Amino acid sequence: MGRVEPDQIRLRSATGRWTILATVLGSGMAMLDSTVVNVALPTLGRDLRAGMSDLQWTINAYTLTLAALILLGGSLGDRFGRRRIFLVGIVWFALASALCGVAPNVPVLVIARALQGIGGALLTPGSLAIIQASFPHDDRPRAIGLWSGLGGVAAAVGPLVGGWLVEAAGWHWVFLINVPIAAVTVLVTVRHVPESRDTAASGRFDVLGSALAALALAGVTYGLIEPGAGRVALVAGLVLAACFAVLEVRRSPEALVPVQIFSSRVFTSINIVTMIMYAAMGVVFFLLVVQLQVSSGFSPIAAGSAMLPVTILMLLLSARAGDLARRVGPRIPMTVGILACAAGILLMSRIGPGSTYLVDVFPAATLYGLGLSAAVAPLTATVLASARERYAGLASGINNAVARTGSLLAVAAIPPLVGLTGSAYNSPEEFTAGFHTAMLVSAAMLAVSAALAFSTIRTNVLVVAPAPAGRTHCGIAAPPLERTD
Repeated sequence: MGRVEPDQIRLRSATGRWTILATVLGSGMAMLDSTVVNVALPTLGRDLRAGMSDLQWTINAYTLTLAALILLGGSLGDRFGRRRIFLVGIVWFALASALCGVAPNVPVLVIARALQGIGGALLTPGSLAIIQASFPHDDRPRAIGLWSGLGGVAAAVGPLVGGWLVEAAGWHWVFLINVPIAAVTVLVTVRHVPESRDTAASGRFDVLGSALAALALAGVTYGLIEPGAGRVALVAGLVLAACFAVLEVRRSPEALVPVQIFSSRVFTSINIVTMIMYAAMGVVFFLLVVQLQVSSGFSPIAAGSAMLPVTILMLLLSARAGDLARRVGPRIPMTVGILACAAGILLMSRIGPGSTYLVDVFPAATLYGLGLSAAVAPLTATVLASARERYAGLASGINNAVARTGSLLAVAAIPPLVGLTGSAYNSPEEFTAGFHTAMLVSAAMLAVSAALAFSTIRTNVLVVAPAPAGRTHCGIAAPPLERTD
């Protein structure tokens, strides 16, 4: 058994279980909201008289602020206390969700969704950093597996919950449901979650870097969604992105993204894998539930229920995938899992008019769920293991930002590229043609992601090296290696 530091807790203890519950509820609420909205898009679009670009902004306004500010959220948690910033994010998220629920038109909804993303940026990196700081080294892979599995369930169950809410109470409730979830999360966190922070954190926050990142993403996103009118915004966004990169190099180590964190080739590689993988997944979650309703004639609740196999498999297998990654290394589980996701998406490309659940949807969702269960926990554990422990919040924030940025850019770029513009969601034939092409593109992206994972991630990245005699740490005779490869 590993040695437990005074401020750490065991996973099997009551406090450990409550901590997992709180972090899963918080991050799961943010993940749920990133998918629960998708199933409501056709109904929401008709009610608010929205076009295809309006639906993209309904998704991307949230992802934009989340991706742009999640790094700052991780740094704030490291500096002022991960539990404290986590709680601020939950309350902020709940208030923004209430505003979304009462939005009378698309502009108000988009603004409220952007505010939601700010709350998500505060709570999401804190949830994983709390786990990293609270549990001893030998408990972390399983704790991360539970967190990723149960959080992944929240993302996967989102369409089901959204479909039921749309049919039973209206699209407004896909946002209002967050308020009671947030109240329970606050109660559990205040009563049971220990506080942690980076005692070595110092210096000023990189406010300019945060602003440049947000403006760069906004410009690029607008340019991709509106390829004609947005050319100037696209160029401006790319210029601002270049300015952000130069600023971070000059301000390191007090930059929003310290350059030294990328001295680990594994950390750099796993974030590239993450970006491509989540880009593909973002397109699938955006388009699939709409395709099932527009083209295949599924009701909202039936479309949401389509991904139940993913929910069940993530719940059953993610913690085991974390244990497997610890024993055999993350490279093989991650590679096989991503390829299985790609195969599942190829099966999804057959979905169209006349498709049935058992023949066309269930096999694709099952294969996709198996792949996701195998890949997510090893990926997350590798992110944290390949960065220095003092950067727990920052590493989590960077990986989350990379994931959200990949999804943001793909959801902005791919629908217009495959012909899904204007009121395409009102035309089954037009939407089906674009959906099929989008699934093929997403499967290809996942194949590239799997190849990168296999070729760049070391098998022993989760192994802590033995130490010189006479020193102990977590039951192993030395501190963990500061990996720079």
